[in-house]
Amino acid sequence: MRLDVAIATAARREAARLARRVGMAPVRVAEIELAVTEAATNLQKHARDGALALRVITLRDRAALELISLDSGPGMADVGGALTDGVSGSGTLGVGMGAIARFADVFDVHSLPGRGTALLARFWTGDGPGPLPGADEPEVAGLTRPISGEEVCGDTWAARTEHGPDGERAVTVMMCDGLGHGPLAALAGERARAAFRAGSHRSPQDIVRALHTELRGSRGAAITVARADFSRGTVEHCGVGNVSAFVVNGDKRNTLLSLPGIVGHQMPAPRLFRTALDPDAVLVLHSDGLSDRWSPADFPGLFTRRPAVVAAQLLGQAGVRRDDAGIVVVRAARR
Repeated sequence: MRLDVAIATAARREAARLARRVGMAPVRVAEIELAVTEAATNLQKHARDGALALRVITLRDRAALELISLDSGPGMADVGGALTDGVSGSGTLGVGMGAIARFADVFDVHSLPGRGTALLARFWTGDGPGPLPGADEPEVAGLTRPISGEEVCGDTWAARTEHGPDGERAVTVMMCDGLGHGPLAALAGERARAAFRAGSHRSPQDIVRALHTELRGSRGAAITVARADFSRGTVEHCGVGNVSAFVVNGDKRNTLLSLPGIVGHQMPAPRLFRTALDPDAVLVLHSDGLSDRWSPADFPGLFTRRPAVVAAQLLGQAGVRRDDAGIVVVRAARR
């Protein structure tokens, strides 16, 4: 939802609808409505430009409503102070970000003074303080956004987690950029995502080969597949076309190689590359709908945040409006 005069009402209604759809209790629905309305009203009152996304995510037998708020300024110099209950701009509900954080099962925020803020709030189904789904697994999140004027996006992402015999967990992710934009690009992306999810190959190289076969007759796509194994300290990756991939560790950014070509059309023999992956590193894959000129040093503190916040902030700051844009971010389980 783009920032406009009706965003708070529209966001509240959509959040309530989604929360009821996944079986949230009435009291929980009311809390979510309050949190989402506060986030949307803050955008209205303070942001120069912004957007709010609501989606349902599922993991094993539980679902969650996820709220992501993103704006292009003015940002907050004192995030900790803004999280104090009741600290909220005039004209909002007055509960402030602190109440949003309290209502949410998962909350995270990152702000760049003068540039913008990304906020995540996740509300899981189920009662009681039991362990949250996926708390002991690598964390993955992605976002896509269509080119201005389109309703569908040709960029898509997918992920799957593997459990090894010794308890180790690896996550394999795909970032796909369907050629061009509009419905035909989106169709290529959907075919790639469905084939990735249905496939049984473990090696990124084999996955790209399978996707090449699946995408014949389509627009084709640029695709990178990466398998991050934090327990072994490695990432294996295979890319064809203009999808950027990086391992970020502190202020350093290591670029992962990709070959020229189009998956589904003219594709060279795919190659598998291996790169070191430290426990505190972050894996970032994105389409050319984001400029690849960003530097970790320009985003102080961002790469310690949750992947959804990293993805949102990079999309907001590095995204370009003249193309579809997509990004997926992976980091190790929080210790």
